[in-house]
Amino acid sequence: MHVIFETPRLFLRRFTEADAKLIYKLNSDPEIVKYVHEPVLENEEQAKKILTDFILPQYKLNLGRWAIHTKADYEFIGWCGLKYIKETGIIDLGYRLLKTAWGKGYATEAAQYTLIYGLRDLKIKVITGMAHVENIASIKVLEKIGMKFTRDEIIDGQPVKVYTLSLPETTDIC
Repeated sequence: MHVIFETPRLFLRRFTEADAKLIYKLNSDPEIVKYVHEPVLENEEQAKKILTDFILPQYKLNLGRWAIHTKADYEFIGWCGLKYIKETGIIDLGYRLLKTAWGKGYATEAAQYTLIYGLRDLKIKVITGMAHVENIASIKVLEKIGMKFTRDEIIDGQPVKVYTLSLPETTDIC
């Protein structure tokens, strides 16, 4: 198991092809994918394709959507991570949790540590987070972790709020 980092209550690890059932569990619930501009999955084969075509290739860039597990019982609760979006050149912070994990602060905790990991450890200059305008919970997560609203945009025909965060440029003072 390739653990990326730990938080006080969670650990985030790389997915493997064997995790198709976890992606299926997450993406087969219409409420979970309601605001993410993706279809509801109908079977594990579709989940495996998401893993092999979208999630696993990001690991070559030291980025990716990482499986979130609780430290207490190793329960899978969703994913969080950073993804390079080739069309726009941005590094996107994203998260998706099972409904049983909603309202417990897990999304904020995972997103905060992912943001720190990206800026500090991966030396990413700017990280972007986007949320559908009606996804109030996701917008609150982005604001809680210190991301700043930059603009409204239309992505895949859907209205989203775009947030960014970057480390300030440092200057050497002699």
